[in-house]
Amino acid sequence: MVAITPDSPIGAVFGNSHKKRKLAEEGLGLETVGDLLRHFPRRYVAATELTEVATPVVGDQLTIVGEVRSCESAPFFSGNRRQFRTTVRVRTDGPDFSITLFSPYASLAERHEAEFRPGSRAIFTGKVKQYRGSWQLEQPHGFALDGDEAVSMSKLIPIYPLTAKLYSWDLQKVVSAALDLVTGVPDVLTPELRERFEVLDVMQALRWVHAPDDWKQVGAAQKRFRFEEALVLQLVLARRRAAHRAQGARARTRRDDGLLAAFDARLPFELTGGQREIGDLVADELGRDHPMNRLLQGEVGSGKTLVALRAMLQVVDAGGQAALLAPTEVLAQQHHRSISAMLGDLAQGGMLGGDADATQIVLLTGSMGKAARQEAMLRIVTGEAGVVIGTHALLEDKVEFADLGLVVVDEQHRFGVEQRAALTDKAGTPPHVLVMTATPIPRTVAMTVFGDLETSVLAELPAGRAPIQTNVVPLADQPTWIDRVWQRVREEVEQGHQAYVVCPRISGDAGEEGETDQLDFDEDGADITPRRPLAAVEDVHAELVAGPLAGLRTAVLHGRMAPDDKDRTMRAFAAGDIDVLVSTTVIEVGVDVHNATTMVLLDADRFGVSQLHQLRGRVGRGGLPGLCLLVSHADLGTPARERLDAVAATTDGFELSRVDLEQRREGDVLGANQSGFRSGLVTLRVLRDEKTIVRARNAAEALLSEDPALAHAPALADVVAEVERSAASEFMEKG
Repeated sequence: MVAITPDSPIGAVFGNSHKKRKLAEEGLGLETVGDLLRHFPRRYVAATELTEVATPVVGDQLTIVGEVRSCESAPFFSGNRRQFRTTVRVRTDGPDFSITLFSPYASLAERHEAEFRPGSRAIFTGKVKQYRGSWQLEQPHGFALDGDEAVSMSKLIPIYPLTAKLYSWDLQKVVSAALDLVTGVPDVLTPELRERFEVLDVMQALRWVHAPDDWKQVGAAQKRFRFEEALVLQLVLARRRAAHRAQGARARTRRDDGLLAAFDARLPFELTGGQREIGDLVADELGRDHPMNRLLQGEVGSGKTLVALRAMLQVVDAGGQAALLAPTEVLAQQHHRSISAMLGDLAQGGMLGGDADATQIVLLTGSMGKAARQEAMLRIVTGEAGVVIGTHALLEDKVEFADLGLVVVDEQHRFGVEQRAALTDKAGTPPHVLVMTATPIPRTVAMTVFGDLETSVLAELPAGRAPIQTNVVPLADQPTWIDRVWQRVREEVEQGHQAYVVCPRISGDAGEEGETDQLDFDEDGADITPRRPLAAVEDVHAELVAGPLAGLRTAVLHGRMAPDDKDRTMRAFAAGDIDVLVSTTVIEVGVDVHNATTMVLLDADRFGVSQLHQLRGRVGRGGLPGLCLLVSHADLGTPARERLDAVAATTDGFELSRVDLEQRREGDVLGANQSGFRSGLVTLRVLRDEKTIVRARNAAEALLSEDPALAHAPALADVVAEVERSAASEFMEKG
C-alpha cells in the first residue's frame, strides 16, 4: 500500500467520488492531503445542545441542532407524478424551524419519519427563509444525531468554509479518514519550542481542531495554529527589518545652520510635543549610515506634513534630495502650494530674492505639458530641486534624481509596495523612507502589514483645531430632514463660512477611476449591499443651484476635470471665492481650507469608516467648530447604519479603525497591494489575536537573536524561507 503523506493528492483519501469533483469545481483550492488537513473549521455546533438562535436573518446559511417536535409526511402531485413531502418541526434555543424534505418514493418518506422521531435530536443546514410567519430552512440537508449517520461525529460538529453543494459532515468524514491514514506530517515547532511556548504538537492539534470532544480541545488546537502562523509571519518580518538595517545608506546629519535652521526660526507657532519628539527621532535616524524605514501615523490635522518637511530640509542641508509621493494631483498640488508658502524665499533657490540657503521645490504630475515636464525633470536630474513633489509620474523610468536621499510616501494606503519600490530604486544608495498615513492603523495591523517598518504615532493635535459635531441624517426614517441639511449649509454660508458636499459618483452611475464603494457582506462573503441610484456630483450640483442653495456661489470638483480646472477651482475655494464645493472624494486628504466649517456626505453609507473619518477632517481646521452631516438611506440595524453611528459617536481615529476592521472583511482592510498576505492570514485575525501577534513578535526577535539562521529549528527555517520566496515576501522586500 502506498503511504499517504501531506503531499499526496487529495484523491488518496477522497477516491473518485463526486464530492472530490465538487471540491475541485468549487474552487476551494484543496489539492493535497496537507491542504485538506489545513482547511480548518470556521465554527462548531454542539451536538449535545440545542442551537442558540437569537434572531434568524432571511438569506443566511444556518446550521442548527434541534429537538424534533413532529415529523409528518403527505403525498402531493407535481405534474402527473405522485411525490411526498415530509415536514419536520424542530425546536431550538430560539424559534422553532419547519424543515421540508421532498421524496419521490413512499419508502423514502417512511425512512424520514423513522429517522426523525419526535423527541430525537437532529442537525440541519440550509438557507433561512420565512413563510406565513414560520421560520424555515431552504434546500435543507441533515440527519438524526442518534442514527447511523452520526456514529463518527464528534461532540462538537465542525462547520467548514464550503459551498452550498457540499456539507460539513461530508468533509469531516474525509478529514477523519485522512488523519487515520496520513504519515510524516512535519511539525515546524521542535519539542523544545513547543514546551517553551506551551503549544500542542501538530498531530494532536489537527485531531482536536477537526474532531474535538469539548471547547477546551478547540481552544488548545486553535492556540497552536494561530501562534504558529503568527510566529512564521513575524520571523519573516523580523528578518526583513534586520536585512534592512544591514544595508548601507548615506548619513544625512542635521546641521545647526542652513535651510532647516532658517525654517525653524521663522515658524510662527510652537511645534507640538509629539512633533518635536518624532522630529528628533527621525533626525537621528537620518543621521545614521543605514536606511530609516519608518511609518508615521497621525490623526487628521496632527501635523505629519510638517514633520516630513523638516526631515526633507535636513536631507537637503546634507546635499541630498527628497521626494514626496502623493496619490492624487489635487493632493500633490496642495502639498506644492502649502510647502512653497511655508518656505517663502527659502523655496527660491537660485532666483532673484531667494535666501542664501534656499532650495527649489518642483512639482511633477502626469498631466503637465511636455515643456513643463521637461523643465521639472531637468531641475530634478541636475539637483537644483532639493524637494520634489509628485504623483505616480515620479515613478516613470525617465525621471532621474541627482542624489535621492529621502522618500516620503503620503497616504500610504493608496500605494502598493511595488510602487514605493519603483521610487526608492531611483537612489544610488538605499534612501531613507518615511511612510505617512492619516488613516489610523490598529497596532496589530501595523505589526502584520507594515511589520518591516518601525512605527511612530503622532496623536497630539496642534492648537487651533476645533471640535467637529457629527450627525447621521437617516432619510429612510426621516426623508424630509434633507431640507434641514441644506438650510444648515445656507446658515453657515450666511455667517461667512464655506461648505463641502461630497458624493460617491461624478454623474449617473459612472464612477471616478480608483474610487471604490463600501460593500457589506454576509458570513459567506455574499454581497448584501442594497442597490439604489447614488448621489452624483453633476446631478446634485444642478439640483442645489436650482433649488435650496440658489444664489450661493457653488462649484464642482471631480477627477474627470482637466488638471488646470481642478487647480483653479481649489485655489478659488481656498481664497473664499466659492461658498459650496460639490465634490467626489478627491478632497479626502491634504485639502486645508480653514474657513470651511460644514461637510455634507451624501449616501454616506457607501464610504468606509476610515474614509468618512478622513473626509470629516477637512472641516474645523481653522479654529471654527465643524459640522459633519452623514446623509443616508440605510435602515436602522444594518451594517451600513452601524458604521455611520460609530463615526458619529467618536472622533478617535484609532477607535474607528478597530470598528472598521471588525465590520469589514479582513482581507479588504489589510489589502493585497500592501502586504501580499491577503490570502495568507488563515487562522489569525488581527484584532481578536492581538496578544498572540505581540507574543509572536517578541518570540521572533528572541529566536533570531539566539539563532539567526534558525539552525536548531530546521523545519521552521524551511517554512520561513518558503514564505520569503513567495510573492508576499517579494512585495515586502520591495517595500
